[in-house]
Amino acid sequence: MRIDIITVSPELIKSPFEHSMIKRAIDKKLVQVHFHNLRDYGIGSYKKLDDMPFGGGAGMVLMIEPIDKCISELQAQRKYDEIIYMTPDAKTLNQATANFLSLKENIIILAGHYKGVDQRVRDKFITKEISIGDYVLTGGELAAAVLCDAIIRLIPGVLGDEQSALTDSFQDNLLSPPVYTRPAEYNGLKVPEVLLSGNFKKIDDWRSEKAFERTKNIRPDLLDE
Repeated sequence: MRIDIITVSPELIKSPFEHSMIKRAIDKKLVQVHFHNLRDYGIGSYKKLDDMPFGGGAGMVLMIEPIDKCISELQAQRKYDEIIYMTPDAKTLNQATANFLSLKENIIILAGHYKGVDQRVRDKFITKEISIGDYVLTGGELAAAVLCDAIIRLIPGVLGDEQSALTDSFQDNLLSPPVYTRPAEYNGLKVPEVLLSGNFKKIDDWRSEKAFERTKNIRPDLLDE
């Protein structure tokens, strides 16, 4: 998989890709991640990227021309399965979307900034818009990093145990059941006996029951879906 990230602030987003699981995935060549500084495509000697919105109002808007230049240059080199815009006014990222995107070969992620991008960018180039929650960040860089983490961990070979991702919360529209590890008792706090029984049928039933119970209490909306 190849991921190209277009951003006004590449230094802001690079750190998550230089550590832990994502770095190992890159080192193992399971994924390529490339950062593109939108300033390199800015207009004029000042590399202008933004301007005031037509009709007035607060904030600045990213102009279409620099974004067009960057995306068009990338598209001239390869075909992209998705061009994603990170913006708070979109459908919220969920596990199903991460699963879907993890199967793609080439994707572009455009990190929003300021008041957003010229609507014509969204109309002409963007194939999918994603939010990571009902709140506003300074820019879309952190949101892009969140999306990449959710996608990359699903690529075969990234996780040490490939079955691990299949038991995560939201994979089956349920939250994960409680998990425990050694010691079996700590300061009077005991692990449920069923988990120590060795009866895997009972353990699976217990986990299913607890997953349903947690989902009903914490995220009943998932059961409606």
